[in-house]
Amino acid sequence: MRITELNIYPLKSARGIALSESPISAEGLPGDRRAMLVDPSGHFITQRELPQIAQITVKAEGTGFRLSIDGKADILAGPCEQRIEATVWKSVVDAAVADEDVNETLSGWLGRTLKLVMFDEKSHRIASPEWAGAETPVTFADGYQILLTTTASLAALNENMAANGEGRIGMERFRPNIVLDTDEAWVEDRWAALEINGIRFDLVKPCTRCIMTTQDQQTGSRDGPSPMKAMGRLRMSADRRVPGVLFGWNLTPTGEGRIAVGDVAQVVEHRADGWALKTRG
Repeated sequence: MRITELNIYPLKSARGIALSESPISAEGLPGDRRAMLVDPSGHFITQRELPQIAQITVKAEGTGFRLSIDGKADILAGPCEQRIEATVWKSVVDAAVADEDVNETLSGWLGRTLKLVMFDEKSHRIASPEWAGAETPVTFADGYQILLTTTASLAALNENMAANGEGRIGMERFRPNIVLDTDEAWVEDRWAALEINGIRFDLVKPCTRCIMTTQDQQTGSRDGPSPMKAMGRLRMSADRRVPGVLFGWNLTPTGEGRIAVGDVAQVVEHRADGWALKTRG
């Protein structure tokens, strides 16, 4: 079982960047979800509200980011002295804010008043202690440091979609950080921990999925195949703590090092009962 993909998403909800290798820190893959769009009150904005965020390409440059969108000139965004309390779900993060010229340009691109915020050395956030343990740092991801998906599970989902006349989708719909090449679908439900290149990764919580999985991750369009019905048939959680449809698992690293595409992943701890799912007749 080997890594087939490594990805980071420097701007939350924008286009990802494929990597051949990456360091692993306590926060996950460095450079992942270090920037985010917020409304004037500081509340986070994603493709759920603005699907066209999927059209933005972002690359780290110096202490900031270079952003581009088709048909527009690039902009370079760096932090200014202004800070804001940015909200990500239930977390409030002290974040740096880009200058007003950048914010005005981004607002023009997306047709809504927005600010770009950055997770810097003064920012602090932790993942849910209930699932990830005490003081596990995370940036602007929805909740945890790393998202894992597997090839066999995507193949099973696509098989069900195709059998019901719903088309097929690619792995990019799920915006994973690590993709593993597997033979058995949903086998990850029975893993409690993996080791890759000497680093332990705990599988702390399955990932519930939302409308973003229905969107083209280059254009934001919702006109293509949707996996939501298939996930409802196959992957509806029966655990009230994690309601909804599931695809992929959230990981928390317990060490540091480097991993690369092609590295072997070994299961070092199992979850005997897997994860409870609702059955559909």
